Amino acid sequence: MSIVAGMDDDSSATPGGPAPDATGHRPVLLHPLIESLQPRPGQTYIDGTLGAGGYVASVLERVRPGGRVLGIDRDPAAVEAARRRFAAATGAIVEQGDFASLEAIAARHGIDRVDGVMFDLGLSSVQLDDPARGFSFRFDGPLDMRMDPREGRTAADLVNEWSEADLTALIRTYGDERFARRIAAAIVRSRADEAITTTAQLRDIVERTIPRRFWPKRIHPATRTFQALRIEVNHELESLNEGLQAAIRILRPGGRLGVVSFHSLEDTIVKNALHVSAQNCLCPPQQTHCTCAHRASLLLLSRKAIKPDAAELAANPRARSARLRVAEKLDDAR
Repeated sequence: MSIVAGMDDDSSATPGGPAPDATGHRPVLLHPLIESLQPRPGQTYIDGTLGAGGYVASVLERVRPGGRVLGIDRDPAAVEAARRRFAAATGAIVEQGDFASLEAIAARHGIDRVDGVMFDLGLSSVQLDDPARGFSFRFDGPLDMRMDPREGRTAADLVNEWSEADLTALIRTYGDERFARRIAAAIVRSRADEAITTTAQLRDIVERTIPRRFWPKRIHPATRTFQALRIEVNHELESLNEGLQAAIRILRPGGRLGVVSFHSLEDTIVKNALHVSAQNCLCPPQQTHCTCAHRASLLLLSRKAIKPDAAELAANPRARSARLRVAEKLDDAR
């Protein structure tokens, strides 16, 4: 399994690839995404994962005059920063919310159909580098991991309250961690003595649990455990399924969807959703006549995912596991 970019990488960037914005964030696969979506003046786009606003800024330049870009993010801090960044930008709309609800959010701004939708499913550098958010084990901070700190349960809630069996299943399923059972058992033993409330506590538990000879070569041994908790805390896979279907529905014929993912669970969901939407029939292969009445709503623009080139990887090692998939809306089936 590929792991979320940036969770373990503390190296400095080298010249080349997309330049970082004022926050220090480098939009991943920006050039291939823009080339694939082909934004033009007067068009309307949605960025369902606004983050630091790199995609929005680039698309906004290309849809002027007359175009609009709606940026959506669950993170109130990201939304506040984006509103400051785009305060004077004609055509930029910034909203707080889950991209699973992008149709309802778009409707509030009089947007019924769009020419393109984009998702970047990774964490931004701003989120990763803020100890108070608890996403990264590189800094000691509260074990939170919520995209929206105002709602839902924290990662600390899960590690202190879930059963050993449930933690094992979570870390194994969402982290693809071979030592999931050992890690879950170690968490339960540790919390019996003291509540686990910080990223450093959890990091140290995982480091002590996984035998040194089995530590991954390219990532920190706690990466997979942190990834699993973050996915569960934010219900990311459920939101992704809903968001993909919403994006497909809101696209006008000829509109394009671009999705950048960072680990295999996400990429598999994206790949399967696009593949199903590109099929004219979903009946079993042995069935002689189609009875499902399913018709393709998408055209896959590339059978294989687009990956970062050498220049981008040199400039931004956090992009190494990024994958871009792009599809185009066919005649409307909504």
